[in-house]
Amino acid sequence: MAMNKNTVLAWATTIMIVVGLGLIALGAFRYNDVAGYGFAAVGIGFFAIAWVFNALKGRV
Repeated sequence: MAMNKNTVLAWATTIMIVVGLGLIALGAFRYNDVAGYGFAAVGIGFFAIAWVFNALKGRV
């Protein structure tokens, strides 16, 4: 299976979405104090980077 640039970006997008969901879940369900806001903010940041990777998929 050949991995070109678009395939690598697709896998990176998928992995970052999974990690972002995990961080948001940690912030929502595990940490109920101020640390939960930090986990959720980082998870949203992962979503933003995954969105950029998805936008770059056809252009690189």
